[in-house]
Amino acid sequence: MATRIREKTKTREEAKDIRPQAKAKYIRISANKVNATLALIRGKKYTEAVAILNNMNKSSSEPVLKALNSAAANAENNLNMNKDSLVVARAVAEQGPTLKRFRARAKGRGARILKRTSHISVVLAEIQG
Repeated sequence: MATRIREKTKTREEAKDIRPQAKAKYIRISANKVNATLALIRGKKYTEAVAILNNMNKSSSEPVLKALNSAAANAENNLNMNKDSLVVARAVAEQGPTLKRFRARAKGRGARILKRTSHISVVLAEIQG
């Protein structure tokens, strides 16, 4: 059953992604709406992505900006990278748990309301050169 556990653990640790990243979980916005915002900053430099998010008039830009700044702070403090040399390598919003609510309807019935949440994941990479 437990063959080569130490070797497997060692290979997993070596293959672990060492790029700076941040996750914002249980954000009360649909993942589809957040992904539309993330598509605009994917592949951009950090400073350019921050400027885009600051000037955007969408409710999803605030939690995305928070996750982006957190990833940049992780890069600066934990990995000794410069914020100016960072680029958004990966930015994805996955669906979180859905809150199920009911709204009163005619004749004593109820209609289901789905309040969707999302998990925002931002990974940065350092530009070589």
